Amino acid sequence: MKNIVFALLTGLAALPLWAQSDATTGGTNFEVERARLAQERKDVDSRFATEQAACYKKFAVEDCLQDSRRRRRTATDNIKRQEASMNDFERKRRAAAELDKLEQQKADQRAQDAQAKRDDAMKSQQDREQRAADHAASRAQTASEAAQRQRQFDDKQRAHAEEQAKAAQRRAEAPAARAEYEQRLKKAEEHRAELEKRNAARTKPRSAPLPTPGEPSAPAPASPAAPATP
Repeated sequence: MKNIVFALLTGLAALPLWAQSDATTGGTNFEVERARLAQERKDVDSRFATEQAACYKKFAVEDCLQDSRRRRRTATDNIKRQEASMNDFERKRRAAAELDKLEQQKADQRAQDAQAKRDDAMKSQQDREQRAADHAASRAQTASEAAQRQRQFDDKQRAHAEEQAKAAQRRAEAPAARAEYEQRLKKAEEHRAELEKRNAARTKPRSAPLPTPGEPSAPAPASPAAPATP
């Protein structure tokens, strides 16, 4: 970039003073300058033709023609130098603009790369935090499930122990319960037999009471008389 700027400044030195100030500010209109130089070239050619015609009217024609050609060549060379300077300056200015554009593209690319790196770093950080959160949640869930399984196991063990204790108590109480049961059956059987005995006593015909010793026996009831025969 510095070399191009130096070349631009060097090219300015070859331009006319009235054009250098405009060139340094980037305000030179090269199309106008080329039109001016083209017109100046036409003026030189027109002057040269006029001088040649005048030379042929003089006594020293050849010397006059040589002087005219020299003036024409000097003016034409000056025009060519100005055109070359403008072309070189314009070419270098385009090169500088292209380089600036390239540098700007590189700067934009660097900015994009830096932003992409920041985005990647942020995403990586978020991924790490998410993985840590997921891992913590997984550990918490695993611990919760383990605690729940332990509670279920403890409940089963407690229920099994209670069932075993009840079974042992039932086995221990079985003989007494059996004896009590048999006793109740026996009492029920005795009660039933007693009821049957009472019922039988109530339904049996009552017999005459036995005579008391020392008392005469009551006469037997008389048989009914047979009816008379007519």
